Amino acid sequence: MLLIHCPYCEEERPELEFRHAGEAHIARPENIAEISDEAFQRYFFIRANPKGVTFERWRHIHGCGRFFNAARDTVSDRFLMTYKAGEPKPDLGEAGGNQ
Repeated sequence: MLLIHCPYCEEERPELEFRHAGEAHIARPENIAEISDEAFQRYFFIRANPKGVTFERWRHIHGCGRFFNAARDTVSDRFLMTYKAGEPKPDLGEAGGNQ
């Protein structure tokens, strides 16, 4: 079982307490009502699915209930780091080269 560090609770907890919430750092279009159907589709449905390091949103549903971001290697399933929602995407150097 994976242990995931919640940056709000400041504890490592079992993965069963968390839910994956998709790709992190997705910018919402400024005038979403005015964009084309194709642009809306790209924003709402199309996500990257890289092999290697990816940045994801997670929610601590059986803890504080808050959303946070994580850098995770999809090959090893290892969490490299977690950080609070709203914080900038960290530069992981060579490890974060896929996004």
